[in-house]
Amino acid sequence: MLETPIVIVNFKTYPETTGEGAVKLARLIFEAGKEHGVAVAVAPQVVDIYRIACRVEVPVLAQHVDPVKPGKNTGWITPESVRAAGAVGTLVNHAEHKIPIDRIAGVIERAREVGLSTVACAADIEESREIAGLGPEMIAVEPPELIGTGISVSKAKPEVVAKSVRAVKEVNSGVKVLCGAGITKGEDVARALELGAEGVLLASGIVCAQDQRAAIEDILRGVSGR
Repeated sequence: MLETPIVIVNFKTYPETTGEGAVKLARLIFEAGKEHGVAVAVAPQVVDIYRIACRVEVPVLAQHVDPVKPGKNTGWITPESVRAAGAVGTLVNHAEHKIPIDRIAGVIERAREVGLSTVACAADIEESREIAGLGPEMIAVEPPELIGTGISVSKAKPEVVAKSVRAVKEVNSGVKVLCGAGITKGEDVARALELGAEGVLLASGIVCAQDQRAAIEDILRGVSGR
């Protein structure tokens, strides 16, 4: 189980977070999280899961897995493979890798079978409610139009965060709700927590920052208050 409140940094496929760059940022995030007493996790490209897991103590999530079992599945990613590489969980249905609801259900089921946590992404309140019924560990509501804009969902669309939290808890009170899209500052995170979110999922605000250390420190202060 991932602890909350949590800051999850999605590395996407940026050059800054490929290969050794992924290890460097993962270590920075882990050390900053430890200093601030805030739970953190990273979601690198699948080829970098093992190199990070071997060298940094930070929880590692896959960016995607497929609902398949080991066998004749060339080009697919099994939950078993990322677990063996050192991942503790996986993102599901990110806005940049959308999958149908039946496949989301399959991923959550297969991940549960091998002991992986799931952070399922949802675009809005209704999708959050629908996915809550599948029982992922976490749901991250991310309006796609705000992703990468620097315009925080917690400020631009606070009602989406608050209503998604209520919708999810009505369906399954055990599912934790995060938010994302445009999160770049500690004040964005603090506002998200005020709205009922239990953490944030972000990417470019950290990955593409000129000073990554300063950026993650600011984000974590939004959780720790110091």
